[in-house]
Order: sequence, then structure tokens, then C-alpha cells
Amino acid sequence: MSKRDYYEVLGVAKTATDGELKSAYRKQAMKFHPDRNPGDKAAEDSFKEAAEAYAVLADAQKRGLYDRFGHQGVNQSAGAGAGFDPSVFNDFGDFADILGGMFGFGDTLGGQRRRGGPQRGADLRYDLEIAFEEAAKGTETSILIPRQENCDTCSGSGAAPGTQPTTCTMCKGQGQVRRQQGFFTMATTCPTCRGAGRTVSKPCPTCHGAGRTAHERKITVKIPAGIATGQQLRLQNEGEAGMGGGPAGHLYVVVHVQEHGFFKRDGVNLFCEIPVNFTTLTLGGEITVPTLDGDETVKVPEGTQTGTTMRLRGKGMPDVNGRGKGDLFATVQVQTPKKLSKEQRHLIEQLAKALPKEKFEPRPHSEAQDERNLFDRVKDMFN
Repeated sequence: MSKRDYYEVLGVAKTATDGELKSAYRKQAMKFHPDRNPGDKAAEDSFKEAAEAYAVLADAQKRGLYDRFGHQGVNQSAGAGAGFDPSVFNDFGDFADILGGMFGFGDTLGGQRRRGGPQRGADLRYDLEIAFEEAAKGTETSILIPRQENCDTCSGSGAAPGTQPTTCTMCKGQGQVRRQQGFFTMATTCPTCRGAGRTVSKPCPTCHGAGRTAHERKITVKIPAGIATGQQLRLQNEGEAGMGGGPAGHLYVVVHVQEHGFFKRDGVNLFCEIPVNFTTLTLGGEITVPTLDGDETVKVPEGTQTGTTMRLRGKGMPDVNGRGKGDLFATVQVQTPKKLSKEQRHLIEQLAKALPKEKFEPRPHSEAQDERNLFDRVKDMFN
């Protein structure tokens, strides 16, 4: 089968600059790399084809021969599997790290990336449920975290006291070994040291060479006032211990705030409903509104309609970043008595006779209005 044009393989024009060639190859390598397409022979062939095309076009002399004579002009020095030099990829810089992080073959591109050496410990997550009042006031609590910590006997080295780990003789401390696959050099985890780059001839009797042991550690967590469900706290270096002297990971505490039986929360604002007697709404008076700081007395103007919302500024939830407090929106709802004495019934009947007969104009019914709850309507009213 005849070879495809190298420019066509990389998807660039014949006038492509070095930067455009490099960018095009990166896309092809990321797309067709065997680690991303395990068992896909077509993807592997495309990966090799792109590498071969770039090996030729990235070299000014070879590119000149290819532009003049095509594949025949370079088949002596850049044919499939003949004379291909992986060093053409050494100038990829950060790209080598990107591919190494994604596919685990950092040594392939230029041999600059090491598997061995210190490794950062894993991050941990803990889900913490707190009461609504604790979220409003802030609190401090202790949690038990199971985690891997450095072995006290060997201080994390994995070697028995009096001994030290030695550099792996197979990978020379790199943590990877290379193997030739056609015209491309692949790197795999060293089977002797399993990527550590070091070997332990006499393992620590406590951790059996792992360098870490399991512990359950009590950690104090400070919860700031105003925290909401889903927000997380990062406790630096409280995750699992690193390997080979690497730094510890972090602990992320994800907070879940319990619902309140009376208040509804929206950000830093609170909403509630207050039952009020018909006479108070009609004649005016005072009502008691519960807040996070205790009861507040609020004046109700004469003739207040049921559903009216009053705003208590600064009586909502505190801002978790310390920027003041939200507001409390209290909506009054008329409270209809379920039982009346004879005297009460007589008085209400007399009132009903004295009040003028009201006429109500029919209005079209809107299902959309029914679907919007009280708190949505209140927010619209004050925004």
C-alpha cells in the first residue's frame, strides 16, 4: 500500500510553519496514542504514521528532500522503522509532561521525566453533616480520619532500621524501562522496583517495606459561620503521607447543612411565614418574628393584607467570607380560628353584617403562577 502524503497525515498545508507542524502532531499523538486506544490496531497505525510524518517534516533537510522528491527522497533516512530518531521530540517541553501525565510514558519524549523519587500523598475527602444553627453561628468539631501515615519505625523509607534503600539496578533509579516498538521507543513501569526507582533488600518489619502504615487520626475542623451545603474546607497536608519523602496530600471536608424546620435559606437570605390574627392585620399591631439572634418585635400597619412580606435587614445568614449578613423576609398569613365560642361567633356575625359586600372581578387562572412558590415571588418583589 502506498504511503499517504505527510502533510495530509498531519492535516497541514505545505507552507506550514514549524509551530504549526508541532501543533498538528500533538493533536494526532493525543488522539491516536495506544494508551488511549488499547487494542485498536488502526489507531496504533495512525499514531505511527503521524510520528513518521513529523520526524521527516520537523527536520529541515529531510523536509527539503521530501518536498522535491516525495517519499523516495527520504526513504533512505526516514522510512518506516529505518533511521527514525526519537530525539526529534526533545523540544516538546511541557508537551512531554502532558502526555506523561495522561498516558504514563513521560520517558518516551526525550527521557526527561522520572517515575522514581518522592511522590505526593493522596488527597482525602470527608463528608460532614452539621445542624442549621451550627452553620449560622460557626462551630468547631473533631473528626476521625483513617489514612496512611509514614511508618514510625523506618520514617517512611521502607527499609529496616540500620539499612537504606538502594537505587534499582534495572531502571537506574528512573522507575521505568524502555523497549523498542517499531520505530518508536516506549517506556513501561520497571518490574523490579514497580516504579519507585529504589529497592529495599531488608524490608522494615513494621510496614513490610511499604513505608506507610494505617492510622486513624482525630482532626479538629473549624466551621466558619455562614457555610452552605456543598462548600468544602481544605485542610492542608492532612491527607495521606507521601511516598519516598514526598509531601502529604490534603483533606477536603465537604459540608452538608441540615434543613431548618422554620426558616428557608437562599444564599445569605432567610424566609419564613408568620401566622397572624385577622384583627391584627385589620387594626394594626405588633407581632413577634423569630430570628437567628432571638425574637424581634415588628409593627404591622393597619389594613395589612395576608401575604404581605416584611424585610428585617441584617437578620439573615452571615456571609461565609465575613461580609456582613443577609436579610430575613417574613410573610404574614392570616390565621383563621378553628373553634369559636358563642360570643365570638356572634361578634363575627355582627361584623360580617356591618362590612360592605365586596365584588370580585374574575381573573384568568395561570398555572405558571401556581408553580412559583412563595419564596420565588418574594425574591422578585425585593429584587
